[in-house]
Amino acid sequence: MPLGTLDRSPPPFFKQGPSALSKLIFFSALSLFLMVADVRFRITQPVRSVLATALYPVQWLALQPVRAVRISSAYLSGLDEANSSSALAAKKLALQSLRAGQVEQLLLENTRLRKLLSLREQLATSVMAAEVLYDAADPYTRKIIVDRGLLQGVELGSPVLDESGVLGQITRVHPLVSEVTLVIDRELAIPVLNVRTGARSVAFGDPSAAASGSGLELRFMGSNSDVQVGDLLTTSGVDGVYPAGLPVAKISKIERRAESAFAKIYCTPQALVTGARQVMVVKPVSAQIPPRPPAVEAAVAPKKGASK
Repeated sequence: MPLGTLDRSPPPFFKQGPSALSKLIFFSALSLFLMVADVRFRITQPVRSVLATALYPVQWLALQPVRAVRISSAYLSGLDEANSSSALAAKKLALQSLRAGQVEQLLLENTRLRKLLSLREQLATSVMAAEVLYDAADPYTRKIIVDRGLLQGVELGSPVLDESGVLGQITRVHPLVSEVTLVIDRELAIPVLNVRTGARSVAFGDPSAAASGSGLELRFMGSNSDVQVGDLLTTSGVDGVYPAGLPVAKISKIERRAESAFAKIYCTPQALVTGARQVMVVKPVSAQIPPRPPAVEAAVAPKKGASK
């Protein structure tokens, strides 16, 4: 057989097809086309939905061990928290029961002592719930407006409290709303009592110190006065406005100066003077004191006329 008639091409088994570079270019172009088509026309969204639906049971089965471990750990940690909370609640309940028993005993002793000494019974406090509407427009004062007025029985001079202590005093009453001057206003002063020492003094509003966390100043206290940081100040009840024993402030800073006979004492209000929403309006103590008997008034009138 002549050599020119031989087929020099490789057998089909050894044919390589397109080159690697051609395949890379083709599949890269196809990938770019599919990505652009997916972004522009979302052609693969149905395919994704079908695949997600078909694979959901597999995913659900694969996640069951993880969920079981999470549920078990959450159950165990919740059981531990429940046990600790139960123990803490039982401890608090025991303390509250002890305090309740002590309060009952103290009330009984107080009643017996008052009867023994023929003292007047403590006045009953009448309160009214109110809501803060907005702050007063005057930038030079610290006042708020509440949604109770003359029609609801609010009286001028009534103390205003929140859940923490004395917030201020009613200084203007309208038919439907009232104006409350806060304890940090420079025009407001409250007679207070130091719970630790029993010393009486007067706390004045100090709006300039409100930014530093204070807001009240205890004035006319000597440099050698027995006051300490952290002392609680409550209403003394001697002014005929505030009931006795209401928390007012805590002493936060004391400055004793050698050149001054008085100490500079700053106090932090107990009430939330910058964010109170729900408050209580209390009738003044003077409104709860019974009027003077007519016989006493008749006996006092001639003496006044005779002195003239």
